[in-house]
Amino acid sequence: MNFELKTLSLASAAKTSTDTLIVLISDHFQAGKDPLSLLIGKALKAKDFSSKAGKSLHAYAVSGVVASKIILLGLGESQPSDVKSALTGVMPSLKSAATAKIAVVFAGPSSPQHLQAAISAVADGTYVYGATKSKLTERKLLKVLVGVEALNAKLKDAFSASVAMVQGIEFAKEWANRPANYATPTLLGKAALSLSKFAGISCEVLGPKEVAKLGMGSFMSVAQGSAEPLRFIVLKYQGASKTEAPTVLVGKGITFDTGGISIKPASEMDEMKFDMSGAASVLGVFKSLSLLKPKINVVGLIPACENMPDGLAVKPGDVVTSMSGQTIEILNTDAEGRLILCDALTYAERFKPKAVIDIATLTGACVIALGAIRTGMFSNEDSLAQGLQNAGEEAMDLCWRMPLDDEYADTLKSNFADVANVGGRAGGAITAAKFLHRFAEKYAWAHLDIAGTAWKGGAAKGATGRPVGLLLHYLLAQQK
Repeated sequence: MNFELKTLSLASAAKTSTDTLIVLISDHFQAGKDPLSLLIGKALKAKDFSSKAGKSLHAYAVSGVVASKIILLGLGESQPSDVKSALTGVMPSLKSAATAKIAVVFAGPSSPQHLQAAISAVADGTYVYGATKSKLTERKLLKVLVGVEALNAKLKDAFSASVAMVQGIEFAKEWANRPANYATPTLLGKAALSLSKFAGISCEVLGPKEVAKLGMGSFMSVAQGSAEPLRFIVLKYQGASKTEAPTVLVGKGITFDTGGISIKPASEMDEMKFDMSGAASVLGVFKSLSLLKPKINVVGLIPACENMPDGLAVKPGDVVTSMSGQTIEILNTDAEGRLILCDALTYAERFKPKAVIDIATLTGACVIALGAIRTGMFSNEDSLAQGLQNAGEEAMDLCWRMPLDDEYADTLKSNFADVANVGGRAGGAITAAKFLHRFAEKYAWAHLDIAGTAWKGGAAKGATGRPVGLLLHYLLAQQK
């Protein structure tokens, strides 16, 4: 899908050739004498349309307007969230009508946040998955023209960043949506390698022998029950001097999670293909970085494997040795994400990072705590936490800081190892974060639990691409 940004008054929008013309109208709309203004004015006067958020009116073959189909959308006070929800509401009808070209025009002032909201809504609402369908399935919408009253440098920058962001989100969606047999650790490694064709990005994919030499006993214990060999993916983006410390992103890459010996119930187990959404988000961020080329350094680490229950699988009560040298009693094999992440967090030390952020569909407890609206965020440094919080607000990809009190780690004590991999049911998202915390004490660290936000279930089943937007906004803010 091709996005284009232009200066468009309502008078010039009326002369624009497009399949569908969408006009966004706030409470502060001031009518001119052009055909679109006259249409809006008549609709408002007749009370067939209101500028209140959520209101819409469809019109056809209006005199003086080239586009045969016109959609008026009310924005109310014109918050970015109003732009996103208004466009989200009409995208299904355009998608089903196989519309190829649209123009989205702001009938009033617009901000960088307005542009991002519009681009995100259009991209999300017209996304099509087709990788494993027998008939070719492609997005019908090919061109989106975004019109603003007046262009400036901030709007141009926001437009470029937003287009790159949605491309990264869609790359993450594509890999998260693939069934496990089309997204094995090996295939995930190939997806990462495909990004190394872009300038500034390099990739190394380590197999079982290399991982064994590193001493990643915790990671290997999860993979040992699967016929699919594990992969440890190391992506690097260098946009700044080699002397500048990188930000490290660590994405959980469980390409399918049966729960292992502590096997999950059958209901909705198919959704465990989404358990590599953290890994997919790292791939998505690197896709966006390849397009924007910011002056920063970023490392992406993805431990990828399946969690399966065969005769070689790790058993409840087994003790394994992590890369850090700490021993772990595995009381529940379905708490496997933290077992692969802890070794990746230790590996991250070698980069002397500015900060390390891990992203994982880690706990059902976080879904209970925060639902599907905000990602759970934990951090050992206030400035990092605030930076992520701010980035989430800017990206409309929200997170919420959760506690990390030392007392929460008490339930992780073990009589047979340095630490157990689970505590009790109470505060499960926090005790999982406390487990990871002990492997991330040598640098500024944050943990994003995306179990509630990485995908949707039911009729709308599919990956969301979160938190690519949050991460990208955070990284771009680090440019000097």
